Amino acid sequence: MTQKRRPVMMRSLILLIFFTCLFRCGGASTRVRITEDFNSGWKFHLGEVQDGQNPSLDDSAWRNLSLPHDWTIEGSFSESHPATPGGGALPGGVGWYRKHFMLPDMRPAGPVYVEFDGIYQDGEVWINGRSIGRRPNGYLSVRYDMTPFLREGGPHVLAVRVDNSRQPNSRWYSGSGIYRNVRIVFTDSVAVDHWGVFITTPEISEQSAAVSIQTWVRNAAKGERTVVLGTELYDPKGRKVATVSSSKTLPADSTVVFSQNAEVADPELWSDENPCLYRAVSMVVSDGRATDDKITDFGIRSFTFDPDSGLFLNGKRILLRGVCNHHDLGCLGSAVNRRGLERQLELLKKMGCNAIRTSHNPPAPELLGLCDRMGFIVMDEIFDMWKKAKNPFDYHLYFDGWHKRDLADWIKRDRNHPSVMIWSIGNEILEQWDPSGTLLAQELAAMVRTLDPTRPVTSGCNDPNPTNSIIRSGALDIIGINYHLPEVLSFQKTYPGQRCIASETTSSLATRGSYDMPSDSIRIWPIRWDRPFTEGNPDMTC
Repeated sequence: MTQKRRPVMMRSLILLIFFTCLFRCGGASTRVRITEDFNSGWKFHLGEVQDGQNPSLDDSAWRNLSLPHDWTIEGSFSESHPATPGGGALPGGVGWYRKHFMLPDMRPAGPVYVEFDGIYQDGEVWINGRSIGRRPNGYLSVRYDMTPFLREGGPHVLAVRVDNSRQPNSRWYSGSGIYRNVRIVFTDSVAVDHWGVFITTPEISEQSAAVSIQTWVRNAAKGERTVVLGTELYDPKGRKVATVSSSKTLPADSTVVFSQNAEVADPELWSDENPCLYRAVSMVVSDGRATDDKITDFGIRSFTFDPDSGLFLNGKRILLRGVCNHHDLGCLGSAVNRRGLERQLELLKKMGCNAIRTSHNPPAPELLGLCDRMGFIVMDEIFDMWKKAKNPFDYHLYFDGWHKRDLADWIKRDRNHPSVMIWSIGNEILEQWDPSGTLLAQELAAMVRTLDPTRPVTSGCNDPNPTNSIIRSGALDIIGINYHLPEVLSFQKTYPGQRCIASETTSSLATRGSYDMPSDSIRIWPIRWDRPFTEGNPDMTC
């Protein structure tokens, strides 16, 4: 370090110490980053609108509503709707949303972002008439930077066009619209990047846990910045248990990763029976000034999937008693309702359930947060199809252009949730019967492992034959088997030394409406086989 930089770094370290004093029990007395609910005050029009993004458009006659919103559930059932009964026999179409707003005077002097947790589907977003992004996938969370197109003083107009007219595009009820939550985020020019914290716990014992923290810090300023990153860890009772800090110089318009390590004594381990959460507070000081504070919840736990004995969580063997859970709330539609999700999980807990498969797409962030707090083990799934279509207008149309970005955003968003223990890259993918499935599975699994090497990769296969192209690829850490219970029971003979999970067995443990096995060989609930896994018996299902 040069003599010129040492005083600057010393000032930054002193300010970091002062800045940390503002934090109590994982929350700041004065927040630098500002995140506000952006769900209220929207206008909606069902149907196409010419120049709907134009700020001067007269939308006074449009319907006033608050988000999240699903317009499809408001329609009438008809067998003539192109969604077909498989898609709910309800209407799709095109819808427009607009929001007029002013920016608060007191805000960080940096970028202004809008974040959508989900728009079904093919949502394009404009600010003051300028397009800032489009995302065909209706289940992915997205962030857009509005900063370049904000006018001095305002007012501002945010417009969103949602196109769910090309149907059928789903094999279940999807809903339509901005059906998940929306936020506006204000940060300084030097701040933690979007989904820019990744926390793992590589070594755990009864006495201590090693915590590895990777933090991507973005310098959006025009000049070089000297940055100090401090990270504080808080236990489930809100007590500070570790502090680490490090410094780097960030070039203009760059993102740099900080790697930090901490040790937590006498860790409280997360499990389905004791879902306790820790909290990390990332504090950024740039050239002697506090510029960001980002909170990330995480859990300390270890797990392994053993080929002979199944799942071990924190060294204890447990059974996965799970369900495949679609994203909608039944008669309430797809609009996210936190209490509705919580009630679903409460009922499942009473039934003895401890595991969720997010069939067959990324879930709302609220669901994973509830699973973290209520003790559910999650198989997080992203795709119902790759390049081969299941419906004329489904994701196969967008796979080539979007799958890399979609998969990366999915992993980055969800990888700090302790409930998530398996990544699923597909469900009953048609490339199982095509040689192209081998390379595609290898590509997707490699991307997952690059972004998160701590969790196994699976795919739900409804043809567990050794000739299956996805299974033959060797890309799966755990082979997912849908139905085919006899093949599950003989799995060890077919695939010696490998691991499997019964990822879809139906509530009757067999094909829908019939039984494939004598009742004396199974227990109906919780799902379990009565012989040990070593006799060809997987002791887990999800």
